[in-house]
Amino acid sequence: MKQAFIIGGIRTPFGKFCGTLSTIRTDDLGAIPIKALVEKYPNIPPGAYDDVIFGCANQAGEDNRNVSRMCLLLAGLPWSVPGETVNRLCASGMSAIIHANRAVKAGDGDLFIAGGVEHMTRGPWVISKVSKAFGRDAQMHDSSFGWRFVNKKMKELYGTDGMGTTAENLAELYKISREDQDKFAFASQMKAAAAQASGRLAEEIVPVSIPQRKADPILFEKDEFVKPKTSLEVLAKLRPAFKKKENGGTVTAGNASGLNDGAAAVLVASEAAIKKYDLKPLARIVTSAVVGVEPRIMGIGPVGASKKALAKAKLSLSDMGIIELNEAFAAQSLACTRELGLADDDPRINPNGGAIAIGHPLGVSGARILHTAAIELHKKGEQYALVTMCIGVGQGYAVVIERA
Repeated sequence: MKQAFIIGGIRTPFGKFCGTLSTIRTDDLGAIPIKALVEKYPNIPPGAYDDVIFGCANQAGEDNRNVSRMCLLLAGLPWSVPGETVNRLCASGMSAIIHANRAVKAGDGDLFIAGGVEHMTRGPWVISKVSKAFGRDAQMHDSSFGWRFVNKKMKELYGTDGMGTTAENLAELYKISREDQDKFAFASQMKAAAAQASGRLAEEIVPVSIPQRKADPILFEKDEFVKPKTSLEVLAKLRPAFKKKENGGTVTAGNASGLNDGAAAVLVASEAAIKKYDLKPLARIVTSAVVGVEPRIMGIGPVGASKKALAKAKLSLSDMGIIELNEAFAAQSLACTRELGLADDDPRINPNGGAIAIGHPLGVSGARILHTAAIELHKKGEQYALVTMCIGVGQGYAVVIERA
């Protein structure tokens, strides 16, 4: 069977909600890393890419009607290059890369740009149409986050807990204290701050020029969600956001990921393309796995997915030199690490910080953590990495990669 490799990647800095990227259209944002990636590999003719596969979880606004196709055309790729948009909510970017991996292994192509875009700031309000003339059953929802147009049968079957509530469910189930959640979040912030200060995160980033109405454009160069000056004392003062403190609420804005904007693109190639274009691969995609879990505890999904991916690779957690676990919530992350038998502060986990600090633009995070894990394998001289994440409505995804 053919093998697929991660060659390299690039991403925008991640913006905070209503932050520096707020004036950039979603399709323009997605075009930025595609253009930068194509320029990074000048040996590859722009028309040689077999497909551009992008993840996007919203698709209700400027990211509608196959945003991947829009992004690649705006990036300057020829119209002969096709595009596909993938939606697996939080793991959309990871799914996009695994789509490319499968295409290479099936012999459907040799060169793929995969990644994702999400602009949670610009997610529109959406309004349903009435079901009959002069009806009054129209609904309006903010598409940036949460459930919308809920099916009553779904609510009766599984409930429609919001993401924060699912984290509270796990905190209660696994008896994860507020203090432990804040410690985990603080560690993520400090690791990300150190990686930002050292230039490690800059290795993944293409700066974005932001036009100004009455001044020169500003250059947006680093993730703005990172909080290097936070402290355990500051985190401890935050109020629970999804469940009242007197009712046992522990999940706060400080120990959860945010609503963020960003885009990422990763080059996935076959061995034939590597030889033809003289490419240097970062990592081989070994195995992947996706599982379903109960929606009300969706955050536990990485446990089953990781076990499945590792079993397929005939490897164990002890073989993993790097573990990238997407931090949707500290409670969710700790539930997973403890269920997997890992220490809360295992140094292999998110060595440069995670989504609590860097941000979690839904369609992008899977691509970011796969690329950062591939880089980190070389930085630390490790052989294998496990990359895993939870998914809203109850799923988990995991990928095992090997240093090339």
